[in-house]
Amino acid sequence: MTDNDYKKEDKKNNTLLNESEQVFDPTRRRFIKNTGLVIGGVAGGSLFGGFISGKFNTDNEIASKNKEIQDSHPMEARMFFSRFEDFAVLEQATERIYPEDDNGPGAIKLGLPYFIDKQLASSWGMNGKNYRKGPFPNSNAQSDQSRLTRGDIFLSGIRKMNELSKKKFKVVFHEANEEQQIEILEEFDNDNVDMKGVSSASFFQLLRTSVLEGAYSDPLYGGNRNMAGWKMKEFPGPVISYADIIEKDEFVKMEPISLTDYQKKS
Repeated sequence: MTDNDYKKEDKKNNTLLNESEQVFDPTRRRFIKNTGLVIGGVAGGSLFGGFISGKFNTDNEIASKNKEIQDSHPMEARMFFSRFEDFAVLEQATERIYPEDDNGPGAIKLGLPYFIDKQLASSWGMNGKNYRKGPFPNSNAQSDQSRLTRGDIFLSGIRKMNELSKKKFKVVFHEANEEQQIEILEEFDNDNVDMKGVSSASFFQLLRTSVLEGAYSDPLYGGNRNMAGWKMKEFPGPVISYADIIEKDEFVKMEPISLTDYQKKS
């Protein structure tokens, strides 16, 4: 074959290849998109059930989920909450307890929902170090005296919030407005909600305590993102020594450091 023959043959093959890609490209892209969605769901634990049932989100829903992932810390992933709706309720509940204002970011930007998720996925969430033998008090028990684990209490309370929101306002909790969300949280705080195995006031106290712990704990544990909670309080973090400033009369504002700052970095 001459050079011209080779060129004609290459042009023919390229044309066939382009036509083949045009025919199969939509299916291929759909497969890649759905495969990536499933992998993300298995890793995050939120979309695996949708994969089993053969139901996938619409493109708008996927875009929304991708935007959420981009806005969050790259290391954040749900470990305890397998249902996205449960986690969405947790996000809004924590934001009402610790809202963003002129002083600084709120619960969501501080990463508090992920902090709570990690805690619940640990032995703390399973009451791993607690004495778990009965007898247990009645159904209005405090959280530390309930037959339910902390994980059970969170799931029960969050789903109860959603149920109450649908009943009172005809909308899921995370789509209700702030006033409606606060009203529902006040119902729990005032112990006006019937829960099995634990009092609603005890659940609210556990939720509120977890929010505050996440806001001011070391970022190593998943909350207090960028040490913003400490910065609002002007807390310097785990400083080894104050010897160089202990004698100063005026207040010395220090840039906070976390436990990870002491780790050896190669």
